Amino acid sequence: MQALAGDESRARIAVGDLLSAMGDRAFGALMLVFALPNIVPTPPGTSAITGTPLVFLAAQLFAGKSPRLPRVIADRSLAREDFARVVQKIVPVLLWVQKLLKPRMEVLLSPVCERLIGLVCLLLAVILALPIPLGNILPAIAICCFSFALLERDGLFALIGGVLSVISVAVVSGVIYGIAKATLYFVVGPLLG
Repeated sequence: MQALAGDESRARIAVGDLLSAMGDRAFGALMLVFALPNIVPTPPGTSAITGTPLVFLAAQLFAGKSPRLPRVIADRSLAREDFARVVQKIVPVLLWVQKLLKPRMEVLLSPVCERLIGLVCLLLAVILALPIPLGNILPAIAICCFSFALLERDGLFALIGGVLSVISVAVVSGVIYGIAKATLYFVVGPLLG
C-alpha cells in the first residue's frame, strides 16, 4: 500500500490496483481495506459502499476461488494524495497489530477452515452492508480479525474473529428484533387501542 501511495506516476489508485499489488495476500488485505472504515462511526451509506466488495470477496473465499472483483468495483478509484493520507493514518495501526501477529494454530487456517471463514465473513459482510443502526462496527472488527488471520496465518486471530462473529450476530439480531417490536407497537398498537 505504501508503494502505491508513493507512486507519483499515478494520479489515482483504483481498487483493481490494490488487488494486483497484494498478490497471494489479496483476500486478507482487501477484506481489511474494506472492513477498516466501518470500525469507526461513518456517514450513513458508507457501510453499503464498503460492504458490497466484502460480499464478493467473502463469497469467493468461501467458494475457494481466487479474488476477483466486478469491473464496476475494481475501477473505483481515489486520488493518489487521498489514498496516501489514508495509508499514512492506518499504517501505524497495522504495524502495531502486526507485532501481535505470528503464525500459530494454523490448523484453524486449513483450506476447509478458510472456506468456513469465507462463509462467516459473507454473513458479516451482508450484515455490514444493510442499513442497521450500529450494525457495522462489530462485524467489521470480526472481519478485520479474520483478515489479519489470513494475512499472517495466525489461528488465534481466526478464533477471536469467530467469537466476535457470534457476538456480532447476537447484537445485530437484538437490534433487528427491537426495531421490529417497536415498529409493531407503533403501527399495530394504535389500531388495537
